[in-house]
Amino acid sequence: MTIYNLGSINIDHFYRVPHLPAPGETLAAESYTVGLGGKGANQSAAAAKAGARVVHIGAVGSDGTWAVDRLAGWGVDTRHIARLDTPSGHAIINVDAGGENAIVLFPGANWALPFSLIDAALAGAGPSDTLLLQNETAHQAEAAALARELGMRVIYSAAPFDIGAVQAVLENVTVLALNAVEADQLAAAMGIGLDLIDVPELLVTRGAEGAEWRSREGDRAVAAPVKVHAVDTTGAGDTFAGYFAAARDAGRPPAAALSLAGAAASLKVTRHGTADAIPTLDEVEAFRA
Repeated sequence: MTIYNLGSINIDHFYRVPHLPAPGETLAAESYTVGLGGKGANQSAAAAKAGARVVHIGAVGSDGTWAVDRLAGWGVDTRHIARLDTPSGHAIINVDAGGENAIVLFPGANWALPFSLIDAALAGAGPSDTLLLQNETAHQAEAAALARELGMRVIYSAAPFDIGAVQAVLENVTVLALNAVEADQLAAAMGIGLDLIDVPELLVTRGAEGAEWRSREGDRAVAAPVKVHAVDTTGAGDTFAGYFAAARDAGRPPAAALSLAGAAASLKVTRHGTADAIPTLDEVEAFRA
């Protein structure tokens, strides 16, 4: 059982600010740090820290070697990360005193990777494996179609939300993962209620209000919220997705996967940073205890 993640790799530039900047406002940052991020890298980090075997498929520029090394240090298989002659993706992240964030993203190498890289990475994949996808790389729809031909489970995080990207990939998605805002956007764009979106499994995270899962057959599970003091919500959804994928990959039922993923995301928001701040399975289990 292996999780293959066609995922973005970004260099995150964090600015601690007293409040999120208003239009036209120049604001002095209280601190500045650099870390590894990108929804793909975050999800690979989370799944690997949760104990799964993870193969990351992606691309960086010459400025991203340290990011690849960081993923490898957490046990992620990085053989299918290309080094391209273009800058790595990066994000400008403003985080306010309450832990909320505002992000500007430059896709860089994430949108320049060739499909041949994906084809080669999935050559040995099969029905016992999972493909993770997000809206931050090229070739999502093609990768999902290939994965379904191979019988893989496909978990798709529809973020950053784009209705065209969702529609292109939806027919090959096994688990559609959304946060509450994205769920409302998708329902509005498709003109139907959330329960009428035709996917085998739907996962909706609701931040401090917990999360819910439902199947096409009508089965449902809910993760109760965990009360914590949030200092940085960046990467919480990716932590949830990676832990959920790892738990399902390990054979845990949806309710147990939700509970574990919810605890991991709750612990993550008590820490500053993104991939580096995602907790290990031992830390999550101690937190739950």
